Amino acid sequence: METLLNPSKTPNLFIPKTHLFKLSFLHSNFNPQPHSSFNRRPLSITITCKVKTSQGRKNDGKNISKKIVLTDSAPELSNEEIKAKPKGGGKAWGVIKKFPKRVLAILSNLPLAIGEMFTVAGLMALGTAIDQGESPEYYFLKYPEENPIFGFFTWRWVLTLGFDHMFSSPVFLGTLILLGTSLMACTYTTQIPLVKVARRWSFLQSADSIRKQEFSDTLPQASVSDLGVILMGAGYEVFLKGPSLYAFKGLAGRFAPIGVHLAMLLIMAGGTLSATGSFRGSVTVPQGLNFVMGDVLGPTGFLSTPTEAFNTEVHVNKFYMDYYDSGEVSQFHTDLSLFDMNGKEVMRKTLSVNDPLRYGGITIYQTDWSFSALQILKDGEGPFNLAMAPLTINGDKKLFGTFLPVGDTDSSNVKGISMLARDLQSIVLYDKQGKFAGVRRPNSKLPIEIDGTKIVIVDAIGSSGLDLKTDPGVPAVYAGFGALMLTTCISYLSHAQIWALQDGTTVIVGGKTNRAKAEFPDEMNRLLDQVPEIVESSISKKPDNIGG
Repeated sequence: METLLNPSKTPNLFIPKTHLFKLSFLHSNFNPQPHSSFNRRPLSITITCKVKTSQGRKNDGKNISKKIVLTDSAPELSNEEIKAKPKGGGKAWGVIKKFPKRVLAILSNLPLAIGEMFTVAGLMALGTAIDQGESPEYYFLKYPEENPIFGFFTWRWVLTLGFDHMFSSPVFLGTLILLGTSLMACTYTTQIPLVKVARRWSFLQSADSIRKQEFSDTLPQASVSDLGVILMGAGYEVFLKGPSLYAFKGLAGRFAPIGVHLAMLLIMAGGTLSATGSFRGSVTVPQGLNFVMGDVLGPTGFLSTPTEAFNTEVHVNKFYMDYYDSGEVSQFHTDLSLFDMNGKEVMRKTLSVNDPLRYGGITIYQTDWSFSALQILKDGEGPFNLAMAPLTINGDKKLFGTFLPVGDTDSSNVKGISMLARDLQSIVLYDKQGKFAGVRRPNSKLPIEIDGTKIVIVDAIGSSGLDLKTDPGVPAVYAGFGALMLTTCISYLSHAQIWALQDGTTVIVGGKTNRAKAEFPDEMNRLLDQVPEIVESSISKKPDNIGG
């Protein structure tokens, strides 16, 4: 236990006012010089203290006797000088420094940044409401000038401002750039200076300055070094300079806003790269046919650059579907093989909905299906492939049909057998008069005779609906959102600062925090209650211990 000795009790003995700890994390610039008449022999000192505790300091009548050993000279202490770090930074900050202060003040304005964020959110919502990537004729019909939406919104707004490709339009990208500039200006003018101030050791030499803090208290008959030990036990970084103490904790909370801004910039950069540097395309491929990726993918912006993987050929080996017990389609699958320019298979995978194929930065999604052809035998001849055409019906149900001519095909009034299907598992057949004739399953090999014609359903050939895309901004967006969640949590950490000054045998303590302001006084009172209060001291020593 470190204590302050009562000078009135020891008139012939020189004792430094403060005993500093020789610890690597408790620094001091105070270097007291020992009295020349002291011998370098230890003194045996008996100290009797009264300790006030947090329970109302009820143990006023209890004396605590401790025997400690002091040397007649203080140990050498390492000096910690505050060195100004050279001003530097990346090229981005160098560009910002060249901006006039007036421009930086405008860009870092909080209401402006909030307005920019709402503008970006509004444009994103508008881009969701307006169908993207359609032909101009589509917008002519949907947003005609004769019946404008809200009395003014027509196809001219959509095509002139680029709202048909919202996320790569100049309006949207310009707003994003303005928001990013505001974030960097705010970081440079506000957040970085706050961090620099928080990292600086700020010793207060005036008792009045300490009493003006958010929390302040006075400890009579106490030692500033005892307070430093207790603060270190509570997780504070403690620094001593003569009779002054400075302590802090939670510095990471000061860095967190900078991390939040950088994470938002990373998200916006990734989103911009996705909007201006991607390729997208869709294709419906019948089972057994091929396509080349580069023939399907189209650029979405001026930064789109094709890769070697665009020369890959894709072969649809098989398309099949799974069904519920009710007969509804539950899932559909496509077995794909990928071949390089030399005809070598480089990858094979069966993809399904929510289980895409990824190769060379290109992702292939299973998104749709169709009925390509119906393979039949007619009177034992064939097989013949009858193309299935999609039929328009109410609702989102699919319906496909085909027609098998019967009789004189050169007649102007050709009649035949109609075949309809909702999926690949059953075919409904109708005769020349349109009457129901029966149902057959593909591969059942069960013949059916209609109007004198014997038909066998051999197979139902499906088509796989695939979406292809490249998205180089995805890693940046994912990393940005991860950093945003982490730094947002860190930003809730409180940055607390405590100052103390030894004034004789009294310690004046003050502190402040940027968060948890209601809990901070309770924490300070709990820590200060642990500081021992010295009320009496006695010294027993041998005559030859002190010279002079």
